[in-house]
Parts: sequence; structure tokens; C-alpha cells
Amino acid sequence: MTAYLDSAATTRVDPRVADVVLHWMTTDFGNAGSRTHDWGARAKRAVQQAREQLAAQLAASPSELIFTSGATESNNIALLGLAPYGEREGRRHIISSAIEHKAVLEPLEHLASRGFEIDLISPGPTGRVSVEAVRERLRDDTLLVSLMHVNNETGVIQPVAALADHLRSTRTYLHVDGAQGFGKLTEQLRAPIDMISISGHKIGAPKGIGALLIRRRGHDTVPLTPLMYGGGQERKLRPGTLPVPLIVGLAKAAEIFEKEHTQWWDQAAAFRARLVDALGQTKVRFNGDQEHVIPHILNLSFEGVDAEALIVQLKEIAAVATGSACTSASYTPSHVLRGMGLPDDIAGNGLRLSWFPDQVQDLDVRELVSEISEFQAGVSYFA
Repeated sequence: MTAYLDSAATTRVDPRVADVVLHWMTTDFGNAGSRTHDWGARAKRAVQQAREQLAAQLAASPSELIFTSGATESNNIALLGLAPYGEREGRRHIISSAIEHKAVLEPLEHLASRGFEIDLISPGPTGRVSVEAVRERLRDDTLLVSLMHVNNETGVIQPVAALADHLRSTRTYLHVDGAQGFGKLTEQLRAPIDMISISGHKIGAPKGIGALLIRRRGHDTVPLTPLMYGGGQERKLRPGTLPVPLIVGLAKAAEIFEKEHTQWWDQAAAFRARLVDALGQTKVRFNGDQEHVIPHILNLSFEGVDAEALIVQLKEIAAVATGSACTSASYTPSHVLRGMGLPDDIAGNGLRLSWFPDQVQDLDVRELVSEISEFQAGVSYFA
């Protein structure tokens, strides 16, 4: 059976989560906004319990967390929702990085068309943005810093907690795209970060559910303007009928991850060690700072090998990707690897391997690496 090595794109729904979701779809199927019967009351309680649990994991108040369809929507609410305040206050400078997900970069492009100055930091070959690089760019009119927690292509961990500690004493807000880090490095997201986007399908919850944490500064909340109107749900920032089954599923997945975190981390790291050791027999380059990386994502380039051709070669052994699932169909050099200043022969041939331990139990690492080695040797022979 083909091993699944694309967990950074999405994960299998945990069967325990699926059971909970099915219950709230078929048995307790009430609308959380219905106030006149028990079905609605049970649904409302379930949503509140989920909100309390998720907020507690982030060391926040339940009133500081709203549910969304996922990290992309959360990112848009955070970035575009803060823009009117920035325009009113004459603060139109935003700092981010060249290696952000497109769900951040494209809203920033839109803001640039509205007159905002977008300052993108290039982190260099390590793929890690330093706090000092952000501090050097801070100005009196800097409205926001938006920096992802864990890069979705390289797995490199960004110093968001240290950055939050610094920015808390300034007028500049901090937004963190926590899609890849929530559940795995949640303790770092307990830092005083103003806004955090999370996504359910990266931790074994269904697709289509996420959240945005909007942390208060004392008695002041982040001055967001809603992008949609109609119904007033979710603090009037995200109207619409709440998807109770998905919300409860997200909470269940986060609960499981919290309880089984140590085991997951150790097993993911052990698989990485075996894989990296076996890859020693190939001509390989590991992309990004390997000292500050999450254990389940590995980005690499093989000398003289076209990544797309290698993916086809490996399809019977493992499902792998060249990078973000949102842009992989374009077959262009990775904007993340390019943003790190890597040459096109590397940026255009980066391969991302990402895994959950239970998805790779039956994978023979030696067979995988042997196939890569033979393919690389064949390419070199015919070159």
C-alpha cells in the first residue's frame, strides 16, 4: 500500500473524531442558534464547550475565539479586517515575510493595492526570520506584523513567542498563521500573540473548520471590521449558521492531540531520523534550518533530479508533494524556497515529505531511498 507522505497538506480524519462528527450530524443535529428546544440547547452547549476547550489550550478566554472555515478565512479576517482601522489611524505599514502561505501573501497584495506598504522580509537560506529583522523594520506607523508559526513547506519554526513578547509593549499588532503549529507546538502559541489562525484538517479534524483567536490587550480588543454581514454570529465577525459537527470535531481532534502529543512527537522524530540517515546514501540537500524544524516536515532537493519526475517514479511507494497544496498545480519554483534566496535549480525542485506516524508504519524507508538513489543514478548516467 502506498505510504502517505503529504500530511502537511491534509491529514486523515481520526476515526475517534469521525465518530463524534457523525453523532452531531445524525443524532444531535440541532442548530446552535435555536433557542426554543433541546436540540438547539444541546448544540449550543457543545459549541460553548468546544470554544472553552480550544481557548484554554491557547491560554485565552472563550470570548476571544471565533470559529471559521479554516486558516485561510481566519487569515483574511485578521489582515483585511484590521485594514480599516489602519486607514483611519494613518498606520499603513505591514511587516511580513516572503515565505508566508499564499493565504497571507495574497491578502497583503490586496492591501498593497489599497495603499498599504507591505514590507516582506527575506529570511535567507535558513528559512527562519529573526526577531531582530522584524525589530529593525518597526516604525511608528507599523500597524501589523504577520508571521507564520511553522512554515508549511520547510517545517522551519519561526520565533513567534519571542516576537510577541517584544511587540506587546508597542502599538503594533501580531498575527500568526498557526495552521501547521497548532497541536504540535501549541505551548508557543500561548505567548501574548494578538491573533492566531488555526486549521482543523492539519490535526485530524475534518476540512472546512478552523478558528481565529483574537486576544485582548488588557480591556482592549483588536479593532477588526467584519468582512461579511448577516446574523451576527461569532462576535459579528463571522456570520452564518455554526457547523456544530465540525466545531465539535475540531475540539475532539485538539483534545486527542494534546493527550497524545508526546507520543506523536517522539514517533514523528524517530521516523525523521531513520529517513535522514537512509538518505545519506543519496546526493541530497536539506532545505531550511534543521535545528529549528518541526519533526514531521522535511524539505529536500536531489542533485540533478527533477522533482516532478521523481514524484511520478515514487507514486507506487509514497504520496509526496513539491510544496504547498494550494500552489502545487502551477509547477513553478517554490516561492518559499525562492524567498529564502535559493537558486532556481533548487527552488524549482524542492520535494516536501510530511507524515503522521500512523500513516508511515508500513513504509520501508530503505526501499523508498533505494528507489530515489537508483533514479538519481539513472538521471546522472543519461545526463
